[in-house]
Amino acid sequence: MTQAEGPAVPEPLLITQAATADGVTVVTLRGEVDYTSGARLTDTVVACMEAGRNTVVDMSAVTFIDSTGINTLVAARQAARNNWLRLVVPPGPVLRVVRLVGLDTVMGCHATLEEALNA
Repeated sequence: MTQAEGPAVPEPLLITQAATADGVTVVTLRGEVDYTSGARLTDTVVACMEAGRNTVVDMSAVTFIDSTGINTLVAARQAARNNWLRLVVPPGPVLRVVRLVGLDTVMGCHATLEEALNA
């Protein structure tokens, strides 16, 4: 008899920040962006925008994003003053969601961190 596996446990979101030599803040996300991690992500990214820093959110290691994550990115974009917010979203399911809601039309979406930093 085969045992059925239980529900999958969401991968917790890890958030790190680093500054480039040019002063751009790179926020790197790893894991799932959902309602359990939304507040931490909002605090981090919106704080970068409100501080007037150009910011890249690297989502290349994000495995899932829901409306909470999308709303966070929209709020961060709205908090931007004279600075910019760019996303790193390689091809895959996360990019599909980003395109589905039209987020790629209001902020720069790039396949790699290098592309985002050089845009």
